Amino acid sequence: MGRGDLSDEQWAVLEPLLPVAVLGRPSIGRRRLIDGIRWRVRTGVPWRDLPSEYGPW
Repeated sequence: MGRGDLSDEQWAVLEPLLPVAVLGRPSIGRRRLIDGIRWRVRTGVPWRDLPSEYGPW
């Protein structure tokens, strides 16, 4: 877990609020996706510079 990633307690609060996808491609991991979005917004770097731990940009 990275320094700015969601803690288990924070994820437990957020996860039930997210919609469940019925159609489309399967998720690569919603928690990892949210952490990647938060990292990008926090740092302000381009999506291409997203660390590989958060999945492909």
